[in-house]
Amino acid sequence: MYKIIFTLLFTSLLSAEVYNGVAIVVKNKAITLLDIKHEMEISKVSRARAADILVRQKLEEIEIEDRKINVTSSEVYDDIKKLAARNNMSISDFYDAVRESNGMGSMELKRKTKQKLLSQKLYQAISYSSVSEPSDLECEEYYEMHKDKYMHPSSFTVIIYDADNKNELQTKVDNPMFYSPEIRTNEQLIPYSKITPELASLLERTAVNSFTNIIPNGKGGFMSFYIKEIESAITGGYSSVRTQIVNSIMSEKQEQALSDYFARLKYNADINVIRGVN
Repeated sequence: MYKIIFTLLFTSLLSAEVYNGVAIVVKNKAITLLDIKHEMEISKVSRARAADILVRQKLEEIEIEDRKINVTSSEVYDDIKKLAARNNMSISDFYDAVRESNGMGSMELKRKTKQKLLSQKLYQAISYSSVSEPSDLECEEYYEMHKDKYMHPSSFTVIIYDADNKNELQTKVDNPMFYSPEIRTNEQLIPYSKITPELASLLERTAVNSFTNIIPNGKGGFMSFYIKEIESAITGGYSSVRTQIVNSIMSEKQEQALSDYFARLKYNADINVIRGVN
């Protein structure tokens, strides 16, 4: 049975003193108020949603332990190495790029990567065998309902600002009138189909007449893209995105199966809410 114990806080002083204390206990695994605050900052979600995410993670941890699922440090490194290669970066440059984009350090990235790989193995153990591949009709219906999801710009006209000195480049980004002979420029028309999903996402998130965040250039230096123009959105039609559609449907089916599985676990788990998190 889903057991919830509410312990009332009588004074604001007491609340301040226990701010970093335990908020929720899931089968003897503690979630602190500090954990919830950190998850809110990382995932950009509400306190209640952060608490739900952490409860799910604790339930996953328990399942992983019970099933004796492991991920080695070499598996973590290989996964990060693949992500870096997709972006044409060295491991070091990729760590820098992640830090620049969302403030996540190398240790946090390794922890998140290990958590992701553990979850993937758990997902395989729980649900892969019960998820069937969608039919052609199912894929076509999904495409008609989600056409906007498969729309994207055809190309980006950009000026690439490149420098060895990050501070020099940051000055340029902050003050476009600034000139330095140390900053190299190169105007390009970049087709959407020729770049990685990560770079496409970075360019799409940046407004026209604005600079992207500074990222490593893969050569020991740094770069930023100034967006001059974004060509209108196009779609290649159903056939060009069928593989993506199959993956999307499979992913949604898998997540639904997992959500149902963990909802049952949560209902029957010994979960104590020590302090309100709403």
